[in-house]
Amino acid sequence: MTLLEIFLIGIGLSMDAFAVAICKGLAIRTVSLKHAAWVGLWFGGFQMLMPLLGFLLAHSFAQAIAAFDHWIAFLLLAVIGGNMIREALSAEEEEVSGDLSARAMLLLAIATSIDALAVGVTFSMVELSVSIWLAVCLIGCTTFLISLGGVYAVSYTHLRAHETTLHL
Repeated sequence: MTLLEIFLIGIGLSMDAFAVAICKGLAIRTVSLKHAAWVGLWFGGFQMLMPLLGFLLAHSFAQAIAAFDHWIAFLLLAVIGGNMIREALSAEEEEVSGDLSARAMLLLAIATSIDALAVGVTFSMVELSVSIWLAVCLIGCTTFLISLGGVYAVSYTHLRAHETTLHL
């Protein structure tokens, strides 16, 4: 798996964190760099930690599943993809508050990074062209930047819409 492929996986993994970051940006009355960085650090940190944890767990029992590991990798990626499609087509709406406490962010970070754990298991079964450390850092940094951008972009758009409304 090449660096470009890992980067694209990082973008895909960060989409649920991006969606929650957008909601956080809308829920926070006044967004600062500190708020955006806090959200980005939680989501990016967990998107980095979970694939590493999945890789280490799977790597420890790799010999036992070597004969059918490619089918496990296929199944995990198919489940992740199917879940993403299901969530995209779902009309279910979730309420997100502007709470940025460590407890609230921990729960959101875990919820948005479960799929990254499965990707880490998959990483242990495919040949990576880079070290696992570089792969998880790339995924974490990608998610950090996308989440930070999500908080800021929405708050900026929300502010501009509010200013337009006030001038009318």
